[in-house]
Amino acid sequence: MEIGLSHYLILSGLLFAIGIYGILTRRNAIALLMCVELMLNAVNINLVAINRFLQPDWRIMTGQIFAAFVIVLAAAEACVGFALVIAIYRNLNRINVDEINLLKW
Repeated sequence: MEIGLSHYLILSGLLFAIGIYGILTRRNAIALLMCVELMLNAVNINLVAINRFLQPDWRIMTGQIFAAFVIVLAAAEACVGFALVIAIYRNLNRINVDEINLLKW
């Protein structure tokens, strides 16, 4: 049995669904950031797999370039997100997103 495009798309869809489920059910800020990262990795799998199977020429690497761009954006998002989590934890001693209401009057 050969692994085809549909296998990668199913894997990516499952990872994305797990990320959505985690965002909808978790209230811990660190868990939310991890679920966003999981969703971004699912998108990267899609980009690389579609590029590989629709453009088999190895010189055309559009999907890999977009995936690298998404990885850089995910790293920046993780840095900013964890910095916010640390700042909130220092002030409130908790990181539950339901209990954080810093912008209320």
